[in-house]
Amino acid sequence: MNWKTYKRQLLKNPRFKKEYDILEPEYQIAKSIVAYRLAKGLTQKQLADQIHTKQSSISRIESGDSKPSLGFIKKIADVLGLKLTVQLKEK
Repeated sequence: MNWKTYKRQLLKNPRFKKEYDILEPEYQIAKSIVAYRLAKGLTQKQLADQIHTKQSSISRIESGDSKPSLGFIKKIADVLGLKLTVQLKEK
């Protein structure tokens, strides 16, 4: 069974879905950082060096094991040539 099929099954569970929805913004940020870092051809270490942090910090963010501050995300965005935009919407 691949990840997409397994995830689809997990999301049928209301408790899992609720928790997944709560964490989804963090996962979207992590997913975006990975995608843009790879598109720029940077390793985690190279990105970390450019923002004066450790590779393990980038790894934790990309895996979803860390909740970085907006300031830290902005530093990453700057290095990746991105503009950080925060938007709040009605549910």
